[in-house]
Amino acid sequence: MKMMTFFIVGLIVHVVFFLSIFDIYFTSPLVHGMTPQRVPLAPPAKRLVLFVADGLRADSLFKPDNNGTGRAPYLRTVIEERGTWGVSHTRVPTESRPGHVALLAGFYEDVSAVAKGWKENPVEFDSVFNESRHTWCWGSPDILPMFAKGATGDHVYTHTYPPEREDFASTDASRLDTWVFDEVKDYLNVAKSNEALLNKLHEEQNVFFLHLLGIDTNGHAHRPMSKEYLENIGLVDAGVAEIVTVMDDFYGHDGKTAYVFTSDHGMTNWGSHGAGHPSETLTPLIAWGAGVQTAQRDPGSHKYDDNYLKEWGLETYKRVDVNQADIAPLMSSLIGVPFPLNSVGVLPLNYLNNSQHFKAESMYANAIQILEQFRVKMAQKKTTTISFLFTPYQSLTDSKQMDFVRQARDLIQRGQFNEAIRYCEDLIAQAMEGLSYYHTYDRLFLGSSVVLGFIGWTSYVGLFILKTHASLRKPPSNTHMVTERNLGQVFLCIGLLVALFLLVQSSPWTYYIYCLLPVPVWYSVMREFETLSGLIRSIPSLPLSKCFGYFLLVAFGIELLVMSFFYRAMLTLGLVVLALWPMVSGLYTKAKFRSLSWMFSCLFLAVFPLLPVVGREPNVNYVICAGVLTLFNLSSYLCSSWRCSPLIRRDRQLFIFQMVQVVLCAYTLTSTHSSLQLKQGLPLFNQLVSWFTLVSSFLIPLLSSTRLFQRLLSILMSLVCVYLLLSTGYEALFPPMLSWLMFAWINIEQEAMTTQESSYRTELSSIDFAENIDITKIRQLRLDDIRRSYFFVFFIITAFFGCGNIASINSFDPASVYCFLTVFNPFIMGGLLMWKVLIPFIIVMCTFESIQVSTQLSSRSLFLVVLVISDLMALHFFFLVKDYGSWLDIGTSISHYVIVMSMTIFLMLLSVMTHILTSKRIIIGQKRKMHFR
Repeated sequence: MKMMTFFIVGLIVHVVFFLSIFDIYFTSPLVHGMTPQRVPLAPPAKRLVLFVADGLRADSLFKPDNNGTGRAPYLRTVIEERGTWGVSHTRVPTESRPGHVALLAGFYEDVSAVAKGWKENPVEFDSVFNESRHTWCWGSPDILPMFAKGATGDHVYTHTYPPEREDFASTDASRLDTWVFDEVKDYLNVAKSNEALLNKLHEEQNVFFLHLLGIDTNGHAHRPMSKEYLENIGLVDAGVAEIVTVMDDFYGHDGKTAYVFTSDHGMTNWGSHGAGHPSETLTPLIAWGAGVQTAQRDPGSHKYDDNYLKEWGLETYKRVDVNQADIAPLMSSLIGVPFPLNSVGVLPLNYLNNSQHFKAESMYANAIQILEQFRVKMAQKKTTTISFLFTPYQSLTDSKQMDFVRQARDLIQRGQFNEAIRYCEDLIAQAMEGLSYYHTYDRLFLGSSVVLGFIGWTSYVGLFILKTHASLRKPPSNTHMVTERNLGQVFLCIGLLVALFLLVQSSPWTYYIYCLLPVPVWYSVMREFETLSGLIRSIPSLPLSKCFGYFLLVAFGIELLVMSFFYRAMLTLGLVVLALWPMVSGLYTKAKFRSLSWMFSCLFLAVFPLLPVVGREPNVNYVICAGVLTLFNLSSYLCSSWRCSPLIRRDRQLFIFQMVQVVLCAYTLTSTHSSLQLKQGLPLFNQLVSWFTLVSSFLIPLLSSTRLFQRLLSILMSLVCVYLLLSTGYEALFPPMLSWLMFAWINIEQEAMTTQESSYRTELSSIDFAENIDITKIRQLRLDDIRRSYFFVFFIITAFFGCGNIASINSFDPASVYCFLTVFNPFIMGGLLMWKVLIPFIIVMCTFESIQVSTQLSSRSLFLVVLVISDLMALHFFFLVKDYGSWLDIGTSISHYVIVMSMTIFLMLLSVMTHILTSKRIIIGQKRKMHFR
C-alpha cells in the first residue's frame, strides 16, 4: 500500500471508530407512536405557574445566611406552612437545555441532539407545554424558542428580551429577572381590557412559565458565593411572592392555581456547570397551591444521610426528593393533561394532596405511559432482528404485560388503591429496565465489531512498521500470490455473509460500516503472513529478557498515559520520570547544561497537574508574571541564537513587535478584569486589541524567517499572546513553561543524535525548513524513535490536562473569554475556549515537527509509531467503557475515548498534509540534483 493511500485509509478508519461511540452509547432514546395517557378524574388545578431559576443551587436557596435568616423569606414560609419541598436531582450534562428538557418533557436530553443547534428544538418530543391548552412563557431567547417550535399547533406564546441583555459584564444581571416579573404583571393588566385574551387566560389546563436567568448570569460573572448572586436570590424570592399575589388577585382567589419553583441545574463554586458535582446536580424544588400537599412536620424520620437538613435548618419539615424528570408528570397530574409521551419520570405522590383514588389512577396512567414506550421499543427491535435470534425481555413478555395491566386495573376497581399504587410502581420499574434492555440491545454486537476492527487496524500498522523498518520485507513468490488470491476469496465470502445477515435484519446503514470494516482490515493483516512468519522465525534469536523488559516498559508507559486521564497527578509522576532520562541515558555527562535545562523544565511543569482545575481561583497577577516570563524566555532564546546566527533586520523588528504585543495583552487582560470588577463593562479598546491579537496570531508567524528556530519562536509568541488574553489565573504560566520544555527537548534530542551518529548533527539555528529535502539524508526508524514518539504523545496529553480536565464541561470558565465578548454567545465562546485548549497542543505539534526535521527522520515513520500508541490508548478506553445505566458512569471513559480519537484524527490529517508537502520537496530536490549532474 502506498503511503498516501495508507494515510487516507487510516483517516477514514479512525473517523468510523470515532463516530461508532455515538451510535453505540449515544443513540436517541425517543420512540414515537404511543397513545397519550391521562387521568380520568378531575384535576385539582386549572392552571400551573412554573418558576425556573436558572443556575440556582439547592444550598444557596435553603441555607440561611450568617445571621440565621433565610435568603428567600417568602419561599421559606411556603416550605414551613403551605407547600412541599425537596431536592431535585439533575443528571449530566448539567446544562440549561438538558435541564429544561427533563423538567418539561420528562426525559433526559438526547445526546445526539447536542450537535443540532442550541436555540431550536433539535428532536421531536412531547412536553407539558405541548399537552397544555395554552402556555405563556417569559424569559431567555436561548431557552423559550426550543419548546415553542417543538409544540404542535399555535398555543405556546413566548416573550423574550433581546439577546444583548445577557451580558456577563452587566452592571446588574438581576434586571433580566425584573424584566420577566414586570412583563407578566403588565400582560395580566392588559388582559383585563382584552376580552379574547381574558377568555383564554381563564380556560383550564393553562401553563405560565417564568424563566429567570439573572441568577445564572451573576453566578458566571461573580461566582455563587458573591453578594450579587445571593442578592439576586432575594430579588427572585420577592418577585415570586409578587407574582403569586397578582395571580391570585387576577383569578379572584379561586384556589385553582398550582405553583412549582425549581432550577434547571446548579453551579460550582467557581461559576461553571456541566459536570456531576453535587453543587451542579442538587437543585431546589418547592410546590404549593391547588392539589399540592401542605407543609408536613416530620421530626422523627430522616431517610437522608447527607446532613443537609441540619445545615439548612429544616430538620422538622418533611423533605421529598425527586429526580428532575419526575417534575414533568407532577405538573401534568396537577392540571390534568396527558403525561408527555417520552417521559420516563415517576409521579412523586408525596407532593399530591388528593384522594387515594386519584393517586392510584395517576400512577396507573404513569405506568401505562411508560409501558407504551416499552412496547414500541420492543416492536422496533423485534422487526429488525431475525426471529430465532430475538431474545425478549423476560420480565415483561406479552403475557406478563397483559397480566400486569389487568391486575392493576382490577385493584383500582376493587378500591384497593394502596396495593394498586405499589403494583404500578413495580410495573414502572420493570418497564424502565425493559426500555434500557432494548435501548442497549445491539451494544455488545456493535462494540465487538468495532473492537475487532480496532485490533485489526493496530495489528496492521504494527506489521507495516516492521515490514518497512525491520528488514522483514521479501519479494512475493508464486505461492504467495496464489495464497493471497484464495485469502481474498475467503474474506469476500465473509463480507457477503455479514452484509446478507444485516440485510435480513433490516439494520441501519451505519451497522454495515461497523460490521464490514473488520473484513478488509483483517484481510490486510492476513496478507502480511510472510511478515508474520518472518517475525515468528526471528523470535528465538531475540534476547527474551530484553524484549520482556521492553514490553513491560511499553505497558507501563501506555497505562501511565491512560491513568493520567483519570488522575492528573499521574502526569506529575511521568514528568518526574522523564526528568531523569538524561541521567539514565548518559546524556548528562556529555551535555550538562542542556540536560539541566531539560530536568528543571520537566520538574517545573510537573507542578501544574497538582494545582486545582483552572478557573476556581482567578488571579490576574499570574498573567502579569506569565508575560514577564515569556519576555524572559524570548530574550534568552534570542541571545543563545545570536551567537550562532545573527537575526536579519526583519526578524529583529518582528520580535520587538511581538514583545510589545505580549506587554499589551497582559495590560489588556488586567484592565478588562478591573473594568468588570467595577461593573463598567468591557472597554471597546480592549475588545479591539483582543480580536486583532487573535486574527494576527495566524498571520504574523508567516512574516518571520523560514529558519526553523525563528519561525518556531514566532509561532510560540503569537500563541502565548492569545493565551494570555484567554487566561484568568495560574494557567497563563503554563505555555511559557511548556515552551521552555519544548526548546529543551529539541536541543537534547540533537545531543542524543550526536551521541548515536555525528553525521546527523545539524545546528537548530541553521535549519531552513523551506529548503528541498535530500532523500539520501533521510534515515530509517530506530528504537530511539519509539521513545521520541512516546514523549510526543505524553506531552500532548500534558498539554491537554496540565491545567484542567478538558473531558469535564465545568473545567471551562466563561470568564476566560471576557476580553473578547461578554454577551452570551455559546458558539463564539465555545470556539474561543476550544482554541485555548488547542494552543498548548499546537506548541507540542510544532516542536515535534521540528524534532523530525532536525533528526532527519521521515515524518511518516514517526507518525506511524505515534498512531500505534494513540490507537492502543483509544482501545484501552473502549474497553473501560461500562454500561452502568447512567450517562455520568460511562461518560468519563467515553469522553476520554473521544479525546484520544479526535487527537488521532487530527494527527492523521496532519500526516496527510505533511506527506504531500514533503513529497513535493523531495521531488524538487531530486530534480535539482539531476539538473546539476
